[in-house]
Amino acid sequence: MAENEVDIDAHEAANAEQGPILSIITQYVKDISFENPNAPASLNPELSQPSVELAVNVQAKALTPENYEIELRVQANAKHDDNTAFILELVYGGLFLLKNFPAEALEQICMIECPRLIFPFARRVIADATRDGGFSPLQLDPIDFAGLYKAHKAQESQNGAAGNA
Repeated sequence: MAENEVDIDAHEAANAEQGPILSIITQYVKDISFENPNAPASLNPELSQPSVELAVNVQAKALTPENYEIELRVQANAKHDDNTAFILELVYGGLFLLKNFPAEALEQICMIECPRLIFPFARRVIADATRDGGFSPLQLDPIDFAGLYKAHKAQESQNGAAGNA
C-alpha cells in the first residue's frame, strides 16, 4: 500500500515537472455538405465570382479530464445576386490531449488554440469541396479565434447584465 502511494506521488511529480502539454491526437471531417442547387446555370463562366457569407463556430467537449474534442463549424453561403451559387457546411473535428494546464486556462485553449491548429486543414477541405463543385476554390482568410472568443465573452457579459437588470 505504501509503495503505491509513493508511485502515485512520483507520477504526479513527474507530470508537474513536464509542464503543459497540448497535442493533437487525431483530426477528421465529422460532417460535410456541399449543395450546388442551380447547377449548371450557376457555373456559367460569364458570371462574376459569387458573394460569400461565412459563419464560423467552435464547440468544445471534454471526453476525459485530459482529452477534448474540438469542433470547428464553418458554413458558407454563396450567391450570384439573389440566386444561390452554393451552400457548404463543414464540421471539422480534432481530438486533443491537454495535460497539466491550469483549470482557468482550459476554456481559452479549447476555444482559441485548438481551432487555430486545425483551421488550416479545414480550410483545405473547404477549398477542395468548392473546387470539386465547379467553382474557384474558396480560400478562407485566417481567422482571429482570440478576437472571436473575446467578442463572444463580451456578448455573454452583456446578455448577463441585461438579464440581471
